[in-house]
This record gives sequence, C-alpha cells and structure tokens, in this order.
Amino acid sequence: MGLIAMSERDLQRIEILSKVIAGHMTMVSAAHVLDLSERQVRRLLERIRTGGAASIRHKAIGRPSNNRISDGVRDYAVTLVGERYADFGPTLAAEKLAERDGLRV
Repeated sequence: MGLIAMSERDLQRIEILSKVIAGHMTMVSAAHVLDLSERQVRRLLERIRTGGAASIRHKAIGRPSNNRISDGVRDYAVTLVGERYADFGPTLAAEKLAERDGLRV
C-alpha cells in the first residue's frame, strides 16, 4: 500500500480511536476529545474496523469542487477583469462582471 496524505485532524482521530479500540479510552471521552457525538465516534470506529485507518481520511480530498467555475469562463472573467476592471477590488469586479458582462462568478 502506498503513502496516504492525511490532515492533522485525521491523524488525531486515528490516534484517539486506536486508544478506544485498545481499551485505553472510553467512547464517551473520545467523543469529548474529538468534539463529536458518541454516535459519530461509533460510526468512525466501524469505518476503521472495516476499511482500516485510511478510511478515516476525507473522501473528497483531491477531487474538484462541485461549485467550481469552468476553465473557459474563469479565463474569460480573468481577462475581462485585467482589461476593464484592473483597479477594482474583488467584490466590485464580480458585481461589474455580473452587471455589465452577464458573468456570475
């Protein structure tokens, strides 16, 4: 198995949940430490038992956002801002793009 990139939060969760599995910590205290509900801790424990520690990692890491603007629209908006609205702040530039150019960004 290769290397898996994890956040500090995921590593902390694995450490605490390992203590619960080993019997060194209760599920209630793990829920308090992780700032989760007991039910969520139970769900995470089940994921570790079935899929290993790698299953704790967030599933959307490395995937593009669902709300992402397409590359063509983004490039066009950046070009317009550079040509017409270079001295505007981001909010005013977005308002002018929507008002004058019909681009909602």
